[in-house]
Order: sequence, then C-alpha cells, then structure tokens
Amino acid sequence: MKLAATLLFVVAVVATPREAMWAFGVDAGIIVIAATAARIPPSFVLRRLVIEIPFLLFAAFLPFLGRGERIDVLGISLSQEGLAAAWNIAAKATLGTAASIVMAATTQVPDILKAFDRLHFPRVITSIMGFMIRYLDVVVGEFNRMWVALQSRGYRPRWFGQARALAAATGTLFVRSFERGERVYLAMQSRGYTGVMPRLEQGGAPALQWAGAAVVVAAAAAAAATGWALR
Repeated sequence: MKLAATLLFVVAVVATPREAMWAFGVDAGIIVIAATAARIPPSFVLRRLVIEIPFLLFAAFLPFLGRGERIDVLGISLSQEGLAAAWNIAAKATLGTAASIVMAATTQVPDILKAFDRLHFPRVITSIMGFMIRYLDVVVGEFNRMWVALQSRGYRPRWFGQARALAAATGTLFVRSFERGERVYLAMQSRGYTGVMPRLEQGGAPALQWAGAAVVVAAAAAAAATGWALR
C-alpha cells in the first residue's frame, strides 16, 4: 500500500507543470506532514537526499548550455529555458527522492518486497533485490576487514597514485562476492530452489492506512491537475 501510494505520488509530481511552483509547495508540505507523523527527523531525510546530487549537478549546467532567450544574473548570461528546465529537474527529483526516503524509513524491507510481489513485479527481480539487501551487510563487513588489513600494513593513501592498493582490494572483494554468490546459489539449488523465491505471505493493510494513502495521492493529483488548469 505504501509503495503503491509512493509510486502514484511520484507520478503526480512528475505530471505537475513546472510553472506551478505552488503545486510543488503543496507536494513538499505533504511530505513534511508524512515525515512529521512518522516522527522522522529532518536531518535523517536531508542526509539521504545526498543521493540526488549527480542529478542536481546536471541541472546546474542547463542554464549555461540552454538555448533561446537569455537573461543576465549577476553579470552572467543564462538561458531562460535552461533555468526553467533546471528548476523542473531539481524540484521533481528532490520531491520524488524525499517521498521514497519517507516510505523506506517507515516500511520494513520484507514488507517492501511483499508490496513489489503484490504489484506483480517480476519475481526474479524481487528475488534479486531480496538477496542484494540480505547480503549487503556481509559484503560491507568483508570490505571493512580488508580495509583494516590494509591499514595494519601501513597503508595511508595521501595521493592518487596510492589508490592502486585500494583498487586491487576492491577487485578482490568483487571476486570473493561472486564466489560467495555461486556457493549460495548451489546450496539453494540442492534444497529445491527453482529460480524464484516462495511467494511471501499476503496480508492486507488496515483501512486507516488505505485512507491516508488515498488522501496523499488525491492531494498530489489535485495539485497537478489544478496546475495544468491554471496555465
């Protein structure tokens, strides 16, 4: 239910015209209300918004590279179309990422996988996601042990050329992870694994949660529709 509501909310945000800045404000308010109700600290969301920096960097170049009419801002010539496109990307990427963060922070991983399964996502994909999440801690722990081993041998990188040892350790980690995956796969096959995990047990969400999700989606959709109507 939360996954479906988040997907529909993101669709509504993407469908909102970029000129309707007030509509993005409404969407941001919805996210703030949801995060506050879930008692998620603002710092928690802000730290995880770092993941969208590559998209924001791309958007930052659009005012300089865009064509069409130009305006001067602090003596710098910027494209009006580029500014509008940069705002569109930054606003929608931030809102979509923040909504995903709130959903992930309030939902356990098994429930997210169950939601993908109930939305009829390919079961192979959900199985891969489950294994990736399950063994991520194992891979990170292996890398931490390799890093401690490097440091115990006096590895103190101070210039780019010294990154060769770290690159070699990363390659070794990849090989070890691949071999571990093969062993796990063979062990599962010996226990009757047929290519997909057993279907997770189904359970419905309470009516109150469905009502809350419907209100969130309806508010975002109404803001998008109103934005198009007022263009």
